[in-house]
Amino acid sequence: MSAIALPHDAKAGPTKPEVRSVVLGKLALESTDHFVDVGSCTGAVTIEAARYSGRVTAIERKEDRLAVTEQNLAANEDEVTADVDLVNEAAPAGIPADADAIFLGGSRNFEAVLDRAVELGIDRIVMNVSRLEVAGDAVEAFRDRDLLEEVVQLQVSHGYELAGATSFNSENPVYMLVGSATSAVTETGDGETDTDSAAEDSQ
Repeated sequence: MSAIALPHDAKAGPTKPEVRSVVLGKLALESTDHFVDVGSCTGAVTIEAARYSGRVTAIERKEDRLAVTEQNLAANEDEVTADVDLVNEAAPAGIPADADAIFLGGSRNFEAVLDRAVELGIDRIVMNVSRLEVAGDAVEAFRDRDLLEEVVQLQVSHGYELAGATSFNSENPVYMLVGSATSAVTETGDGETDTDSAAEDSQ
């Protein structure tokens, strides 16, 4: 599938294309999914997700950045197949009750967002962090809520020509936290299933 266009600037760097590819792989979006992008900014993740999921809710607390999300969506209208709702709120406000998957592109209010994810039993949760100290806090928050499945550290480098050869410029490392708030189902000795809710465990 072709690369998306981001002609409008939100004065904040979008999630890099290679990182977006990994995010989408972890989210495993399907046409029946309702995906939520918390902190949509340029709309890069919103647009990518709108190629695969049936519905997308893009939440952005800054009105000017939400306008950029809308403009970049319009620039990619031929690529977008999902219904997209734009919400000018500070998450966790605006996170719909029927969300199946959620992406947190920033660290603002992330603990409250995770609490909302637990409350709703959201199946797939991905959070990207660029600062080491925040990554440590986020891992702890995921663990405290029994959400954490894995942590991935990504380092992307792009080649450029140098003296007739190829050298590389490195991007800032990204820490990706992947988790789920769906119920864990275990089989009991008598063949019945016993369901433990992550939401109940966290209370």
